[in-house]
Amino acid sequence: MDGGDDGNLVIKKRFVTEAELDERRKRRQEEWEKVRKPEDPEECPEEVYDPRSLYERLQEQKDRKQQEYEEQFKFTQRVATV
Repeated sequence: MDGGDDGNLVIKKRFVTEAELDERRKRRQEEWEKVRKPEDPEECPEEVYDPRSLYERLQEQKDRKQQEYEEQFKFTQRVATV
């Protein structure tokens, strides 16, 4: 309680300025130029925003892997019973 800016520090870390976004876009564009093939677009494709929570995304991946495993196991089980 010495009058520090601890409260503002937390807010500042969550807030992203337009300048920071522009800098990130510039860096991504530079990286894109390094790996871009002639048939690729000149502009770096924008990152796709997924509004779901991390839990929902991980749950979807887990369900998909479980489904693939069960599908693979189902074929193995049928071969063994035939």
